[in-house]
Amino acid sequence: MYKGGRIILFAGLFVLLMAVPLIVNLGNATAAPTPSTDTPAIDALSEKRCVESTEYMRSSHMQLLDEWRNDVVRDGATEYRGAGGQVYEISLDDTCLECHANREEFCDSCHEYSSVELYCWDCHDLTDSGQGN
Repeated sequence: MYKGGRIILFAGLFVLLMAVPLIVNLGNATAAPTPSTDTPAIDALSEKRCVESTEYMRSSHMQLLDEWRNDVVRDGATEYRGAGGQVYEISLDDTCLECHANREEFCDSCHEYSSVELYCWDCHDLTDSGQGN
């Protein structure tokens, strides 16, 4: 093989270079946040249930919120029927944030852990004054 030694050397260096981030971060993983559902609004509910199952909301809440946004803006829809058949108002402020009012606990902690940038607050204001964030 012509220049086989060089090819193997550079292939080895390439693999080593690609493995450096994995090696450097080995053992540095942090535990995933577990938001507490111990809030006054949730405690007051007779049945502690979200619009969909916990597993679905953890994995697909953004798809649900995108669907809600599109349904409201494009179709004028104002109600959502969950998997259990219960009807909910389509509203981030009045439905989701009614129970999950602590933005740092429910939104920011998981999204920072996942390195996902939130843009919800560009339109939805959580301040008491309503003057933006």
